[in-house]
Amino acid sequence: MAEPSGSDSLRTSLGSLQLANPVLSASGTFGSGWEGRDFSPLSRVGALVSKTVTVRPRHGNPPPRLAETPSGMLNSIGLENKGADYFLAETLPRMRTLCRRIIINIGGEAVDEFVELAERFCEAGVDALEVNLSCPNVQEGRLLFSTEARMCERAVTAVKRVATVPVFAKLSPNVTDVTAIARAAEQGGADGITAINTLIGMAVDWRRRRPVLGRGIGGLSGPAIKPVALRMVHEISRAVRIPVIGVGGARTAEDVLEFVCAGARAVQVGTAAFVDPAVLVSIVEELARLLAAAKTTITELCGSLQAPIPVAPQPAVAPISFAPQPAVAPRPGPAGQAEGR
Repeated sequence: MAEPSGSDSLRTSLGSLQLANPVLSASGTFGSGWEGRDFSPLSRVGALVSKTVTVRPRHGNPPPRLAETPSGMLNSIGLENKGADYFLAETLPRMRTLCRRIIINIGGEAVDEFVELAERFCEAGVDALEVNLSCPNVQEGRLLFSTEARMCERAVTAVKRVATVPVFAKLSPNVTDVTAIARAAEQGGADGITAINTLIGMAVDWRRRRPVLGRGIGGLSGPAIKPVALRMVHEISRAVRIPVIGVGGARTAEDVLEFVCAGARAVQVGTAAFVDPAVLVSIVEELARLLAAAKTTITELCGSLQAPIPVAPQPAVAPISFAPQPAVAPRPGPAGQAEGR
């Protein structure tokens, strides 16, 4: 396999996991990478992140499962996959031929399922695990593991107890305070935070009086959610001591550097790959040029976002007093008639 694309300016780390560059595929948007192998040399990206793998096969949600929206898309796939047995036997060996770093995204509806998957994939020798605590298209959208701090900490603690590789907790934006959930993941032993998953949304066909998606709701991704993702990455990076992986709407090298400046050590690119399957490698190449021109590195840029300049308090302004005005008699009009409006 060819060496990953990168230079010293692009190198980054996620805890003990060293990466040649910060560009990763986003789970669920690039399959196992096998589907994109003919478009660009995937050995040049920082890491490939798998589609979510579950213990048993899942058929997913009823169609339609995708809907394009302004500046993004809705999906309601429902974690369709062939299960861990198939992935370990057929998919993982193919992934290894594509990229030096492999991160497996694991999903479960119970803590025991996360633990079983963590044990099996660590034994198989992957580079890291991404624990999908936040898919809005399963568990009737309840998101128990990423909306309740106690449940999040419990799940991460259980996975860390058996894991021999770094563990990243993927969190949902569909919460009141994402930093509380991030701190719970850190307390449970997570080696990093992936933020964010999709925002819950829907599309409506008013002529049919029905939702567009077969399940009604789905996860919104793409450029439309980038401002939300940037804000949450920044908040999380200031709230925890572990690395943050940014995801949500990145489609250019400029986007990636914005996430890095906001506090991300690496950035996943997802929906953009539906438009251009070669975009991951294109971004890596452009990153090198931008960093060279700016005379900086990913390490130097990470978390360098400056706080807003506080606005100096303005002196109080006395309220304006409106004194009553004397009544004005109407002017006489023609033939002695009063002129009115």
